[in-house]
Amino acid sequence: MADIVKQILAKPIQLADQVTKSADEASSFRQECLEIKTKTDKLAQLLRQAARNSSDLYERPTRRIIYETEQVLDKALTLIFKCKANGFKRVFTIIPAAAFRKISQQLENSIGDVSWLLRVSAPAGDDRDDDGYLGLPPIAANEPILCLIWEQIAILCSGSVEERADGAASLVSLARDNDRYGKLIIEEGGVAPLLKLAKEGRMEGQENAARAIGLLGRDPESVEHIVNAGVCSVFVKILKDGHMKVQVVVAWAISELAANHPDCQDHFAQNNIIRLLVSHLAFETIQEHSKYAIASKQAMSIHTVVMANSNNANQIGNKNNMKGTSTADDESLHSCISHPLGNETPNQMHNVVANTMAMKSAAFPPKSQGHPNNAAVINSNNQHQHQHQHHPNRHVALAGSSIKGREFEDPATKAEMKAMAARALWHLCTGNITVCQSMTESRALLCFAVLLEKGTDEVQYNSAMALMEITAVAEENADLRRNAFKPNAPAARAVLDQFLRIIEKEDQDLLIPSIKSIGNLARTFRATETRIIGPLVRLLEDREAEIMSEAAIALTKFACSDNFLHVNHCKAIIEAGGTKHLIQLVYFGEQMVQIPALILLCYVAMHVPDSKKLSEEDVPIVLEWATKQEALMHDPTVQHLVAEGKNSLTFY
Repeated sequence: MADIVKQILAKPIQLADQVTKSADEASSFRQECLEIKTKTDKLAQLLRQAARNSSDLYERPTRRIIYETEQVLDKALTLIFKCKANGFKRVFTIIPAAAFRKISQQLENSIGDVSWLLRVSAPAGDDRDDDGYLGLPPIAANEPILCLIWEQIAILCSGSVEERADGAASLVSLARDNDRYGKLIIEEGGVAPLLKLAKEGRMEGQENAARAIGLLGRDPESVEHIVNAGVCSVFVKILKDGHMKVQVVVAWAISELAANHPDCQDHFAQNNIIRLLVSHLAFETIQEHSKYAIASKQAMSIHTVVMANSNNANQIGNKNNMKGTSTADDESLHSCISHPLGNETPNQMHNVVANTMAMKSAAFPPKSQGHPNNAAVINSNNQHQHQHQHHPNRHVALAGSSIKGREFEDPATKAEMKAMAARALWHLCTGNITVCQSMTESRALLCFAVLLEKGTDEVQYNSAMALMEITAVAEENADLRRNAFKPNAPAARAVLDQFLRIIEKEDQDLLIPSIKSIGNLARTFRATETRIIGPLVRLLEDREAEIMSEAAIALTKFACSDNFLHVNHCKAIIEAGGTKHLIQLVYFGEQMVQIPALILLCYVAMHVPDSKKLSEEDVPIVLEWATKQEALMHDPTVQHLVAEGKNSLTFY
């Protein structure tokens, strides 16, 4: 950097020396030439001072200011050469007085620019005004915001701890106000000093720097630049060891970067950020707040744990086979898991968490407890937490020192941390199978289930959106669907129970993501799972258009031919009274509801054409009417489904 700056300064210093020497040799306009010489000498001194302090200079404004200064000195030298002319040539050389005034003013401006450059690049405590205000250089007349950005970035590079925090706050304000200002901050080299402040500064400076990073990543190109600058390693360190207030802002910034450029998801995943976010999400949500744990030296191997879990599941399956009924699996599991809709005890999630944790940690029973099912839902007891961390046979957490002292944070900060961790996980898992697998293999599903019931509004919403994105990926990926959402998996059952509770309650903020999530999981449910169709069908009657549309789309995923149990589900839709609602929506609904309702009605007609209710409710007449509606028939897929539905009903 210092060598580059010296190269930049070499030519203007040489030009300044030539102007000074030529001014002494001027034969005309002596007074004006001496004035130019005086100002050029002052400028040359500043340029040499800049060369001596080249290691401190901020490169971006240096290039711009020195380039402008070089142009001014070149013009001054040309003017002085004209004054050296003699004899016949001097007679025909006309130099207007305004030319000297213009050059003199430009030299003054260059002196002001270089002086500002030296001040703004000076280390903390050197050559700065007492009030810290550096003013704006003359070059700022063309673009004042650019110079303000230069000043703040220079402060980030060389200011005191307090000044750097204030500089980051100023950049936050600029980036928040205008997208173009954010682009300028990135172009002028602001990302690197912001990351350095986030890594090494005090709490306030770290917060401001992380917030600025989140605001700067508003488009894929900007996010790419930020990731290449090393944001992942900085954020990992903060999520491990930083203050929770800073971690909150970092989690928010990650969510912004991932939302605006999904390609960066893998970069964050490769740096273990998923693990750290899940750890924060699980802290005081479930007892074992990290799946990323190792056993003590006396404990069994990971293979033994996996085999123990498999044996557990096999034993449940064997018991079900011995019972010899089709509903045995659900009944056995239901006896272990408290149903949110049927359990009146205050700790609805207690048995869910207890059984999940018992299955996954049965190989590591604590000496102080007789049975692993004694796990607690919410680990809010600090004394118990302390014992848990230091028990010789307990898991040793790998989440770094971030766990230490977290229990002493105020509840509002803890809730905000969970909200931002859930938001970050939501955007990181969107459309990404690798991240979704990592999350479902951890305690994330169980955490989301608990937080959907017990979290604050923002925590609940972000958790619901994260689950919606995970289930959307699972819908397209059979392996993830089978592994993460097995019908007998307690965590998956807990998530389903919460979705059903939300739908029954019709919680407006969480209803849409819950409906979409259940639709995404339509192929995972067994024939014995009879709780789902009825609540979805009820949403088809006199609700907001978006809700009815999403309910129809979700039910279509149950009724479509791709679903192995489509006949069972179509019969359940009919029994729940779905056809009469669908007929009303096809006739009188808005277009966003009409088409999904018509498609669902077609699938029901195709798969259960012998149902008396379909003919009693005039479904054939509805389909015939639909064929004459141009607004409904413009899609070839809809045309095909209507024709198939009509043919099926005609045959029967």
